[in-house]
Amino acid sequence: MTKVYPNTTTLVTSSPDGKGNAAAILTVWKKSLLFSCNGFTVFDSKGDLIFRVDNYMASNKGEIVLMDAAGKPLYTIRRKRLSFGDNWLVYDGETAANPRFAARKHVNILNTKCLAHVSNYNKANEGTGGSGGYSSPNSKNVMYEIEGSYTQRCCAVLDKSRRRVAEIKQKEAVGGVGFGVDVFRLIVQPEIDAALAMTLVILLDQMFGSSRRLST
Repeated sequence: MTKVYPNTTTLVTSSPDGKGNAAAILTVWKKSLLFSCNGFTVFDSKGDLIFRVDNYMASNKGEIVLMDAAGKPLYTIRRKRLSFGDNWLVYDGETAANPRFAARKHVNILNTKCLAHVSNYNKANEGTGGSGGYSSPNSKNVMYEIEGSYTQRCCAVLDKSRRRVAEIKQKEAVGGVGFGVDVFRLIVQPEIDAALAMTLVILLDQMFGSSRRLST
C-alpha cells in the first residue's frame, strides 16, 4: 500500500505573515489503527503518529475523543443535546464540565460556502434561543469560520481577521495512485494549535461526512 503520510520535502511552507514562521502539513487518514473501530489517524511530516481517534462503534455514543500518539486525551467532542440545529461542545481532555468551545453547523441558503462557526463557550447564553452557550455568528465570541466543501476536502478555517489559519486539501496522488477522500492533508498555520485544528476536522466530519459517523 502506498504510504499515506507526507514526503518530508513537501511539508513546510512559509506562513502568510512573512515572518518565517512555518505551517505544518499533516496527513489525516480516516481510519482507526484499532480493529473494529471507526476513527482517524494523523501523521506528521516525518511519518510519525501524532493524533488518533479510536471510537468503538458500539460505545461512546455522542462522544469523540482526540488523543495524542500515546493515547492521552486532548479534546473531547460531545453533541449538544436538546438544542436546535447541529451543535457541538468541545472540552479539554476528558472533562465533562466547563466546555472550551462551541461549534454550530451553518445553515443559510444565502451563504452556502460557510460550513460552520466555532466560538468561545459562553455559559451566560445557556438556555437562550435554544443554542445553549453558542453565540450568534455576529458575536465577538466567534473565533473561527469554516468555509468550502468538506465532502471535496477543500476547506479553509478563517480567524476573526479572515486569515487562513488552517486548510483541508486533497492529497496528491503518488505514482499515479490516488488516495480518495479518506486520506487528505491538514495544513496548520502557527496561529492555531494543531490539536484544535484536528478537532475542527472531526467536527466537520460529523456535520458533513458520510452517514456512517463515529458517533450515532
